[in-house]
Amino acid sequence: MNFGLIIIGDEILSGKRQDKHLAKVIELLSARGLSLAWSTYVGDDPRRITETLRTAFASGDVVFSCGGIGATPDDHTRQCAAAALGVPLALHPDAYELIMERVRQMAVEKGWSDDPNHPDTVHRTNMGVFPVGAQIIPNPYNKIPGFSVGEVHFVPGFPVMAHPMIEALLDTRYAHLHGAGVQEERSIIVYGSMEASLTPLMIDIEARFDGIKVFSLPSVDHPVHGRHIELGVKGRPGEVLLQAYAALLQGLASPDIPLGPEMVR
Repeated sequence: MNFGLIIIGDEILSGKRQDKHLAKVIELLSARGLSLAWSTYVGDDPRRITETLRTAFASGDVVFSCGGIGATPDDHTRQCAAAALGVPLALHPDAYELIMERVRQMAVEKGWSDDPNHPDTVHRTNMGVFPVGAQIIPNPYNKIPGFSVGEVHFVPGFPVMAHPMIEALLDTRYAHLHGAGVQEERSIIVYGSMEASLTPLMIDIEARFDGIKVFSLPSVDHPVHGRHIELGVKGRPGEVLLQAYAALLQGLASPDIPLGPEMVR
């Protein structure tokens, strides 16, 4: 399965807040031998959020959506998820119980009202209104849950909440996939060449070796190598990758193509 990430919020696109989700999700996946296939940023525009989620639901990918599941006027994710699915919203009974548990806790700690009919409590329980058929995602930080529909998982925008929730999903629901995305890279520094002249070789390698990707990373001002291209192959570790890399080196075997150090990642 591919993994995708959706990050929702005007504050990210405006620069008011720096995104902390992309790097962390890549880290969490990598630690489990998995990788991120795609990521999308979208502002607080219900139409765009709905279209983005409709695509996510149809993709068959495992998707983590961060942000917009609160109950303030600029939080649209719950409503947009329901619209994308074509189902109504309803108060999830388990989410309600978790939210009320939090309300009672805060009543003791801060003197809040724990009356279920108090306007503040009613507002808080709106955060448990999810698309019909959703499952809850426990939130160890403050008990206010996220929710899942199929393989699309909705967590808060706060990293302190979102990241443990995503990690728990990876270690329970997707534990059987751990290691499925392990890849190895083998590359070499190429001096004095243009990407255009290396492209035929790259196309040939990908055509000959199934499951292998060729990559080219040019640099114009590297502090050690100066202007160069890091040219390599990546794929599942094994004989096919080794054969592809050997073919790449053979294709570079020319006195007109100065080569530098080799790397394995």
